[in-house]
Amino acid sequence: MSKIIAIDFGLKRTGIAITDTLNIIASPLTTVDSRTLMEFLKTLIPQEKVAVVVLGEPKRLNMEDAHISENVRMLREALEKEFPTCKIVMMDERFTSKMAFQSMIDGGVKKKKRQDKGLVDQISATIILQSYLQMNP
Repeated sequence: MSKIIAIDFGLKRTGIAITDTLNIIASPLTTVDSRTLMEFLKTLIPQEKVAVVVLGEPKRLNMEDAHISENVRMLREALEKEFPTCKIVMMDERFTSKMAFQSMIDGGVKKKKRQDKGLVDQISATIILQSYLQMNP
């Protein structure tokens, strides 16, 4: 069965989350250097039989574009071109970083580990993916 991934894109790092084979549970996968993201995805997508890519859409509170919005649109276009059989979905990512950080606190993650921005990016991608799964049962 195919899987779904979520991407929390950043200019430096990108968090990636993936579902189980039944597309019920979202789990953090990894954080990659954004410069190597496409190469990573060229391996991951066929290997994991990914059918849907959920891309975090950065917006400000007033729904205007964030500073990185244009980069995310360019990534979407590149994904559509590189992976024409994958469905690319945009998902609101407002507050995911704060939610990720709070979930680490709630989960008892030590302060030193909470400073790992790569881990925050992975958890943010997981929150984006879980939100998508809840909206698309």
